[in-house]
Amino acid sequence: MDPTTDNGPTGDPRDPRASLEALRAEISKAVVGQDPAVTGLVVALLCRGHVLLEGVPGVAKTLLVRALAASLELDTKRVQFTPDLMPSDVTGSLVYDARTTEFSFQPGPVFTNLLLADEINRTPPKTQSSLLEAMEERQVTVDGTPRPLPEPFLVAATQNPVEYEGTYPLPEAQLDRFLLKLTVPLPSRQDEIDVLTRHADGFNPRDLHAAGVRPVAGTADLEAARAAVAKTSISPEITAYVVDVCRATRESPSLTLGVSPRGATALLSTARAWAWLTGRDYVTPDDVKALALPTLRHRVQLRPEAEMEGVTADSVITAILAHVPVPR
Repeated sequence: MDPTTDNGPTGDPRDPRASLEALRAEISKAVVGQDPAVTGLVVALLCRGHVLLEGVPGVAKTLLVRALAASLELDTKRVQFTPDLMPSDVTGSLVYDARTTEFSFQPGPVFTNLLLADEINRTPPKTQSSLLEAMEERQVTVDGTPRPLPEPFLVAATQNPVEYEGTYPLPEAQLDRFLLKLTVPLPSRQDEIDVLTRHADGFNPRDLHAAGVRPVAGTADLEAARAAVAKTSISPEITAYVVDVCRATRESPSLTLGVSPRGATALLSTARAWAWLTGRDYVTPDDVKALALPTLRHRVQLRPEAEMEGVTADSVITAILAHVPVPR
């Protein structure tokens, strides 16, 4: 996924596509060379989905989410996931008030628009599961009472793919709740030179306001953009193509687990959002291909023997895209 040129009136705040293009440009003031990840976050916002960012330490995963939060007029909170973090530390709990002799609910950090779940795989499954209801139902149930979360609501979680000591792999059920899994790679040589040049010129990643990052979009812009995405047409041939791609993963000899119908629905949604972002009011097979890897890579499971041979989820999905007939 690469950034594309906005086809709407540049700078017109009433044009939702222009607002989201401005959002992508604003994030680039703080983050260098991670355009696909930036675009993925914007797609997730359009689809009301959640994002898992995976990359080695030091590639700006947390900075990317913080820059997104600083570019939006939305409430945001951050939770550092650690082995001793309890579910109530995320969702909130009932607190006894000695003055009224009653229990009152104290909301946790999940009651926000943009939740940064930093190093989510460092906390035990019990605490990880506290996010399941929030991510799927967009509510939190405490003491039998469901409490709705703000709208919009997005979880952006980060994890380190190379250090497994002291970590707890996310269960398949929770992985499937993430709309996208975005890999954040090491920067190219020129991008790394640009990063160092910015730091030499005084850039402080802890002070995004000083770096010039300002809110350029808000709830109204997101709602207008989502309404526009919903009007993007999807032909029956494209729907069938998405189904064929996902069904092919269930028949792959390299996989023990293929993509579920939820994954197929997610791929259709992300392809639709990407088509709209690129300035079209219809979805093409190329839109499906562009979003297939980030939408599906975390929804499949490799056979141990395939993994030992160096096969990856990305390579399996790429091979499937090359073999499934493309509608004309």
